[in-house]
Amino acid sequence: MGWMGDTVDSIKSIQIRQLLAQGVSLGMIVTSALIIWKALMCFTGSESPVVVVLSGSMEPGFKRGDILFLHMSNDPIRTGEIVVFNVDVHERQETGDVEVLTKGDNNYGDDRLLYAQGQLWLQRHHIMGRAVGFLPYVGWVTIIMTEKPIIKVCLLM
Repeated sequence: MGWMGDTVDSIKSIQIRQLLAQGVSLGMIVTSALIIWKALMCFTGSESPVVVVLSGSMEPGFKRGDILFLHMSNDPIRTGEIVVFNVDVHERQETGDVEVLTKGDNNYGDDRLLYAQGQLWLQRHHIMGRAVGFLPYVGWVTIIMTEKPIIKVCLLM
């Protein structure tokens, strides 16, 4: 085999090590992101502490593509607060004892059509959190990758 075979084996060994190192680095990045997400969940009390506004139903307050930061506390939900349920963004319009009716600011009617069939009100456990801040337009990255899957494929390659 000689020096040529030794050189090829050496190159293969380096490539395998580099591949393993890249795999470990990727694993560390993914693990770090998960740890940060779980920490945010604990800190905010919300199962989804960051959400993207997917429709224009909350304009002019929040536009499609805005990112909302959520917090969930035990305080009563008040009329006019922006709440998120099932990852849709809506403003509270009316409330019963512990029941909530939502309506998008840019919609004519309430959101009962978005609730489960036959459901007229949201209970507290349906609410994922209250909007406490937002970042305009940053969520467009998510929207574009969802609506144009080819872009997601290109980014992963």
